[in-house]
Amino acid sequence: MLRKKNGPPDARTRILDAAEELFADAGYDSTSTAGIAKQAKVPKGLVFHYFPQKIDMLTTLVDERTFVEILPEDAVEAVPGDPAGTLSRLAKRFPLRASPAMRRILFREADTHRSVRDRLSSLNSEVVRRSRKALELALPGERGDVARLEVAAATFATVLLYQENLHQLTGQHVDPDAVADLIGRALGVTS
Repeated sequence: MLRKKNGPPDARTRILDAAEELFADAGYDSTSTAGIAKQAKVPKGLVFHYFPQKIDMLTTLVDERTFVEILPEDAVEAVPGDPAGTLSRLAKRFPLRASPAMRRILFREADTHRSVRDRLSSLNSEVVRRSRKALELALPGERGDVARLEVAAATFATVLLYQENLHQLTGQHVDPDAVADLIGRALGVTS
């Protein structure tokens, strides 16, 4: 959040804060621009000064308040011979940097807004890439073929993303370690 020196957040920041809170609570379509202006304690016209259309607020939130960490290939940690442990480590470094509210927005609005869908797609691609690379390092040589590793990586990424969505919506939790263990067993390696 941007703040003036020792002062309250500027109007643009207050508008984005309000939009983030309201979009997360009620959804984009159910949130009015007037409601955002009221929550931000600014005139409605000022909202349109910064964001000519309501979609511009959503796009800005996604661009400025979510970040998918892309790691270089050699930064993926792996334990040779231990795909379950490797995937468990990977799950602890989930590459999405966003507030709980922004996470709700991402998963709620991905079906209907391209910028949100693109960010979620980027996240999925990064988790699959990391999972595949980690499994390749954990299972060197003839341990597994490329197709099996691709399916295992995609499955693990799906579970991590589903877990994130499930947790945001219901508070329930899927244990990534248990899923990592299942994948390790499916690849023929037991702990």
